[in-house]
Amino acid sequence: MGARFFRKTGASEQVKKFVVKMVMERSLVNEGDRILIAVSGGKDSSVLAWALSAVRPALKINYELSALHISTDFCACCKKSVLGQRLKEWGIPFADIFVPVIRRLKEGEKMNCYWCSTMRRTELLKYAVENGFNKIALGHHLDDIIETFFMNMCFKGELLAMPILLNYRKYPVSLIRPLALLEEKQIIACAAEQNILKAACTCPYGQNSKRREMRSRIADFTGDKDSGVTKRRILKALGEGKFDFLTE
Repeated sequence: MGARFFRKTGASEQVKKFVVKMVMERSLVNEGDRILIAVSGGKDSSVLAWALSAVRPALKINYELSALHISTDFCACCKKSVLGQRLKEWGIPFADIFVPVIRRLKEGEKMNCYWCSTMRRTELLKYAVENGFNKIALGHHLDDIIETFFMNMCFKGELLAMPILLNYRKYPVSLIRPLALLEEKQIIACAAEQNILKAACTCPYGQNSKRREMRSRIADFTGDKDSGVTKRRILKALGEGKFDFLTE
């Protein structure tokens, strides 16, 4: 399944085939899995939900899908009715819980992305464990993973990647990232092709200048024409060297 083949197919077919490839290569989905998809209403998690439903025939694996949206006290304009309707069309049950992210801040502390992510992840794990799910699927894509690796290396001095498969030691739950082989532009194209409308508000705290800077640097050396090929080679190197940075 080479890059040239994928260019000949539509955006939706590219997404499905790369998801199948990632799932099979990393054994992200197994027989009898109960998978909880973290959905924000944005393009990434929505395309992830659509794809995991759409690739069932190709995977030939019996697994259950459900979706969870986390509402917060600073971002309340998500069009949950739109999100819920699309998930229903794909045969995915949908639940919504409220998390007071700002109210949980201690006195003197300021709101930031790390705090929000920690609060959301904590509630995702809690909900998954309490409701018998053994996998949590997140919508991070190839660009997210590559950018995070280079940010950790350049700004923190750490060789640390965003794992495609994370097996928790303290919980009977694993995190999976089935979109790991897909560039953001491929997900955008698929969302347009499937008429997947954005149903989430723009986070007022989500402006990350370092990530934008790193994204620009990566674009400089990966180019535009074959950027996906180069990025997938970087991903391959992260997972097949002396240390596998993509599984924990």
